[in-house]
Amino acid sequence: MLMTWMCGCYGLVLLVLGVMGQKLPTRDEGLFQMQIRDKALFHDSSVLPDGAEISGYLFRDTPKRYYFVVEEDNTPLLVTLTPCDAPLEWRLTLQELPEDRSGEGSGEPEPLEQQKQQVTGNEGTELFTYKGNDVESFISTSSPSGLYQLEIISTEKDSNFKIYSTTTPESDQPYPELPYDPRVDVTALGRTTVTLAWKPTPTGSIMGQPIQYCVVINKEHNFKSICAAEAKMSLDDSFMIAPKPGQDFSPFDFVHFGFVPSENDFKDRSLTTNRALSNKMSRTYIPKPKVADIQKICIGNKNIFTVTDLKPDMQYYFDVFAVNTGTNMSTAYVGTFARTKEEAKQKTVELKDGKVTDVFIKRKGSKFLRFAPVSSHQRVTLFIHACLDEVQVQVRRDGKLVLSQNVEGVRQFQLRGKPKAKYLIRLRGSRKGASTLKVLASTRAGGKQPFPALPEDTRIKAFDKLRTCSSVTVAWLGTQERNKYCVYRREVSESYGEEHRRREQNQCAGPESRRKSEKVLCKYFHSANLQKAVTTETITGLEAGKSYLLDVYVVGHSGHSVKYQSKLVKTRKYC
Repeated sequence: MLMTWMCGCYGLVLLVLGVMGQKLPTRDEGLFQMQIRDKALFHDSSVLPDGAEISGYLFRDTPKRYYFVVEEDNTPLLVTLTPCDAPLEWRLTLQELPEDRSGEGSGEPEPLEQQKQQVTGNEGTELFTYKGNDVESFISTSSPSGLYQLEIISTEKDSNFKIYSTTTPESDQPYPELPYDPRVDVTALGRTTVTLAWKPTPTGSIMGQPIQYCVVINKEHNFKSICAAEAKMSLDDSFMIAPKPGQDFSPFDFVHFGFVPSENDFKDRSLTTNRALSNKMSRTYIPKPKVADIQKICIGNKNIFTVTDLKPDMQYYFDVFAVNTGTNMSTAYVGTFARTKEEAKQKTVELKDGKVTDVFIKRKGSKFLRFAPVSSHQRVTLFIHACLDEVQVQVRRDGKLVLSQNVEGVRQFQLRGKPKAKYLIRLRGSRKGASTLKVLASTRAGGKQPFPALPEDTRIKAFDKLRTCSSVTVAWLGTQERNKYCVYRREVSESYGEEHRRREQNQCAGPESRRKSEKVLCKYFHSANLQKAVTTETITGLEAGKSYLLDVYVVGHSGHSVKYQSKLVKTRKYC
């Protein structure tokens, strides 16, 4: 049976031994189970509780020691150590309990220095050593009684770890059991998706324990424990709070385990510990950048999962962990890795000098256009008309990036030319939906532009005070260029809202797509003074209490048109 005893770290060990023949105290199981749920009690304590997992923190090159007492011979023993974010070295030794005790029959504890010498003066019997970052265990079906010491050190960096120890490994079974085939298989592979499958843990399917599976995805390597993945996901090295100075020697800890040290003894020990640990706590923590390429997804008890939103032609590492939701303890499956398929090579569209080309792009898709002028040229004028949502435009001249911008509406770009230069244009669509564009590239200097000039603000303004039962008055901005403006109206239902209007906001759909009955008028307009480039129009012949959608189209010299933002208006019901 494993007894919890309080001992100091950094070489200070307190053992309180009773008189010869006195029986070691037994554990109140109900009280103990209640107390181990309080993580603050065992945080950074050098006591190892029986049947509970604790978390610890190591400063680099500073060993930490944990102790426990096995009071009876032939006791089963399991000690499992889980490194979280660095390889660890750990060593388990046995120090037999001394037969002779000072203060015979008095029940008084031995002097502190004498107790220290009993442990620190003897190296004990080495039972197990390990160095690495694997989850490793020491297990014995029959352990002798005595004082056990677990010493851990991290030589690479400050690190976190977990320890689980028990004297009843057969009945506890805190970690989910792996199936006979613990591998994670890739069952389907796409450009942006990978489907994983694994065999269920017997702990859930046969023993009926509460189990959920967590999947970890990253681009660097597989993880051997879930706490290693969580450490990588944290914002900096101190994702678990480092122990506070003096925490190892809390008066509450001593009283809890039945020891009542004198006030002076505690003050001496606390001061010594504060000095030792204050040097450690003065280290500067260098925050790590937030890791966006690693994610953990817990999916319940399903044993098949499809990872989505991956990048094409990219290698990913996948790990699956079975987590006992009752104990929050986990076991790692044998992870796997896979490279997503390459993005399908798209056919490049050839642009002709001075000709408008219609382009359709799927949601979140891309299109490549190529422009290779026949004659030498000094500059290239590129017109982009994004009919729906914003699109991203990139232009490379002979492989060199010369333009990268987001485009909404109509935009014109001037690119410096080079003899025999070739231009590759990449258009990336919107995440909201499919994109439609009109693209024109030209080396011809001067001449009239294919698309009409637009003001910065393409909204239609409605005047509420001029609204009647049969008419509405609206206004819109123009430019210094003389263009033709056509106004159209369409009656819509009362339920017609902004979402309907947005879906129909295709700037490339010209007046030719409208019914003749919806046409209100067409007129020419411009102003040399941009401050006065505004025009108004009163639309009559409407019905009382009805809703109408108004559209204004500006038509360029070559016949290409651009639609202003639609405006929803409503006539008065009573006049």
